[in-house]
Amino acid sequence: MSVGIAAAGSGGHVYPALAVADEIVSRGIARQDVIFYGGDRMEATVVPQAGYPFVSVDIHGIRRSLSIDNLKLPLKVRTARDVIATSILARGVRSMVVFGGYVSGPAALAASKTNIPLIIHEANAAPGVANRLAARRADSVFVAFEPALARLPGATVVGSPLRSAFNAFDREAMRSAARAHYGLGADTTVLGVIGGSLGASALNEIAHRLASTPGRSFGIIHITGPTHVEFVRAQAREVEGWIVRGYEDDMPTLYAAVDLVLSRGGALTVAELHATRTPAVIVPLPAGGGYQGINATDIVGLGGAFVIEQDHTDEIVSKVLSLLADPGRLAGMSESLEDAPHLSAAKRVADRVLEVQHD
Repeated sequence: MSVGIAAAGSGGHVYPALAVADEIVSRGIARQDVIFYGGDRMEATVVPQAGYPFVSVDIHGIRRSLSIDNLKLPLKVRTARDVIATSILARGVRSMVVFGGYVSGPAALAASKTNIPLIIHEANAAPGVANRLAARRADSVFVAFEPALARLPGATVVGSPLRSAFNAFDREAMRSAARAHYGLGADTTVLGVIGGSLGASALNEIAHRLASTPGRSFGIIHITGPTHVEFVRAQAREVEGWIVRGYEDDMPTLYAAVDLVLSRGGALTVAELHATRTPAVIVPLPAGGGYQGINATDIVGLGGAFVIEQDHTDEIVSKVLSLLADPGRLAGMSESLEDAPHLSAAKRVADRVLEVQHD
């Protein structure tokens, strides 16, 4: 009795999928019976590293520029669908869970072709085209954020599934060790800068400006994404207290170490901020109809974050500096971020997966 999981492209799709996979395994399904489907981006590395079987398909999203690849896309979708359908039948997959990215369409079509239940989890507050189309034939649709209901009526809001390490998060208990892990003093005020799994050049530039603030008294932990790490490290060599890493696989430790985060508004980052009650200044990626700003709607409404567009650089820098200088304000923002649904999301999605396995 196997489960299929499709997730591709970015950490916002792949890591929630892994969280649900881990929950399914904890319920007694063998790890080798949870089959992942994806392409050649980060999923091709992190899924096998987590010990799950991985089936790679040749598929990509629509190119934003004029490209002959777009003309080939319908054929690629059909081919990918057939590869996944063949795997479903060969491995005895009894249900398919789709988390988004360019593999969503072929995986949903394969589930329909093989007549197995389809479950969708939409991470973003503004759902992508593939998941909106797939939702029409899904048995269950879950969303991370309430604004997604405008385009996926009838879906259930569960939050974004997080890995189990977040369930034991306790900033006060973890803070001293977390700061020592990064080489920072226990009493240091710390800013975290998170560019997401793909990095963010605009945040890197703002971080450099903040690191160069005259008389700066706060430390910076900067997760750049692997593409940008060497460039930023070269800048940081001349600046004390600016810790640069290309990637962080222990995000709870990072959140325990910081007082404030400057980040993009990716769905997974927003969920982690809420779950760890971490105050934030969010600078949305200026693309996709502003979906990253919409992702942050809930935590902004609660009072735990500010959203500032990336072309307002002076305002971003001023807001970050003013918040870091006001511990009482940061404490109030943290206290406002209670009752995060994300900590139970993996269990709720796994409940439904196991339920349809037995229908």
